[in-house]
Amino acid sequence: MANIPTWKTKAASKREEVLNLIPSEWRLPLPLPPPSDLPCARGETIRQYLSPTEIKITETDAMGIVEHTSSGKWRCEDVAKAFCHRAALAHQMINCLHEIFFQAAIENARKLDRYFDQWKKPYGPLHGLPVSLKDSINVQDVNTSMGYIGWLNNPPNVSESEIVKELRALGAILYVKTSVPQGSFSGETTNHIIGRTDNPHNRHLVVGGSSGGEGGLLALGGSPVGFGTDIGGSIRVPAGWNGCYGLRPSTGRLPYEGIASTLPGQCSIPFVVGPLARSVRDLAFMMKAVLGMEPWKFDPLVHEVPWREIQYEMAMARFCGSRERLAFGVLFSDGVVNPQPPVLRALREVVDLVMSLGHIVMEWKPPSHARAVKIWRDISLIDGGKAFHEALALSGEPATPTIFGAKASSPVDASTVMERNVSLNNYRKAYLDYWDSTASITGSGRPVDALITPFHQGPPPAPGKVRYMASVLPVTQVKKKVDKYPSGYSPLNETDSLVYSDYDVDLLDGAPVGVQLVGRRLQEETVLALTAGISHQLGDTRRSKRL
Repeated sequence: MANIPTWKTKAASKREEVLNLIPSEWRLPLPLPPPSDLPCARGETIRQYLSPTEIKITETDAMGIVEHTSSGKWRCEDVAKAFCHRAALAHQMINCLHEIFFQAAIENARKLDRYFDQWKKPYGPLHGLPVSLKDSINVQDVNTSMGYIGWLNNPPNVSESEIVKELRALGAILYVKTSVPQGSFSGETTNHIIGRTDNPHNRHLVVGGSSGGEGGLLALGGSPVGFGTDIGGSIRVPAGWNGCYGLRPSTGRLPYEGIASTLPGQCSIPFVVGPLARSVRDLAFMMKAVLGMEPWKFDPLVHEVPWREIQYEMAMARFCGSRERLAFGVLFSDGVVNPQPPVLRALREVVDLVMSLGHIVMEWKPPSHARAVKIWRDISLIDGGKAFHEALALSGEPATPTIFGAKASSPVDASTVMERNVSLNNYRKAYLDYWDSTASITGSGRPVDALITPFHQGPPPAPGKVRYMASVLPVTQVKKKVDKYPSGYSPLNETDSLVYSDYDVDLLDGAPVGVQLVGRRLQEETVLALTAGISHQLGDTRRSKRL
């Protein structure tokens, strides 16, 4: 042991601590076979350890659960125990949890049951609903590591993130915090504390990041709904790669107050907090519930914009054809990389669908997304990675691959920060002007209502830079006999050549494929309605309910 670095022993101790919080009756009798022998952890692989009642509860979506708990048909304690059990199994299969607080959750559930017994009514709109949380979201008496071994020495939180306070007030049950990459700033969820979180659809594949544990846990039925954070795809990528739904809200729509960050004080491109779920209706359900708490009264950066049901209903009516047609923009390539074949097929499938319903689709040719990627990177590195590397130095652990590199560089000066902010605002204005200009070519007299784009390919997608909001929806799965590059394909550049050479259709066969629906700022109701409409037409129940 003397030759083992201290950071490794601390990490091993934390892994053991998490496993010891799983009751012995919930432990797997044997570890899963290697991915080569058992690639998929879903379906009967996890169901075999659950009772029929637990399966029924954990394969019901969030709205369905609340309908049952609020009517007294299901006891909150039974629901909490079912999800704690399935989450424990999920962690042993794909490594998706950083923190477990099952006992506190079960006691909270018992309090909710006693409240219902006494008053014959639910405690709140989310009465008895288990909600999982990304590790960066602070919970009282629970640690936040952000994937840093050095942060394991920090005492448990004495305060909570504002979103946690509101979820508790709504009657939700909090029970786990999920895995993130080192520093919670990468597209692959790997850290030295728990290792890599595997994709439950195919354990050879990754879950994405940085809200990767949320995506994996949802896909295994260990959570009905969770909250992650996003700055460049951190909700959207894990949702899409795990066959789930996700919403990256507009900056300032939901409260970010009290959430940990690797870039504290970086306000030019703010992080946002948003929901991930197994059904599209649950995204709207959670937004409506949280906004009903009037979070602008508790977080100074939240806009005073309540949930607008009439806007949701009008957008749905327009999509279904009872009002004037909609106009969609479609981005088949951002000019940095081209989508790989299954993503291109998913885009075309959604485009064909909306056109068949009579809506307008035009090719989207915005300001350069390569420019957006550079602006995003420059602003993310204003401190030269100082905060990231200082956190690593607390334990001496090595850096995993991130944009912060193997060591810190010099922070930029104030003048450079100002210059980068000017570039960012100029880009946002150019994007806004282009969007407005489409009113002259949509045929409706209005600008494009929403964009249909890939949620991931190569560098982070543009919506994280221009402050628009976006949802992700599952569309299809990779089909190795269909999803092949055309003969003689010529990559756009060196980055696109790497994307092309990395494509292994045999390995990816059957993996989830989705698209992103992007709307203008503070138009969550419209985008969620359109996401629901498209998902229904594609066969929402066929994809989102099967675990």
